[in-house]
Amino acid sequence: QVQLVESGGGLVQAGGSLRLSCAASRNAFGIAAMGWYRQAPGKQREFVATITSGDTTNYADSVKGRFTISRDNTENTVYLQMNSLKPEDTAVYYCKHLIFGSWGQGTQVTVSS
Repeated sequence: QVQLVESGGGLVQAGGSLRLSCAASRNAFGIAAMGWYRQAPGKQREFVATITSGDTTNYADSVKGRFTISRDNTENTVYLQMNSLKPEDTAVYYCKHLIFGSWGQGTQVTVSS
């Protein structure tokens, strides 16, 4: 198994930016596809973005053009750069290791209007 720790959430005004980080506990990170998901209050957890070991990315339509997923294999870390944030982006954001199926504890993102 691998442990994941997210950070970087917070409160931001609409139109602002945040950068989330997800640090993995072991070197298996470099061969794994990683993903970001989010869960708003009263809603199911939903897909946000994924990145493969070869840096191929995929995004939900709702964030395409505003969010960018990237990874640094030397730091065992995956990032989510979020720009032009909207109130509907408010959620707890989770990263997931797509081989082991491990989830992080989540980080809260709140966007005020």
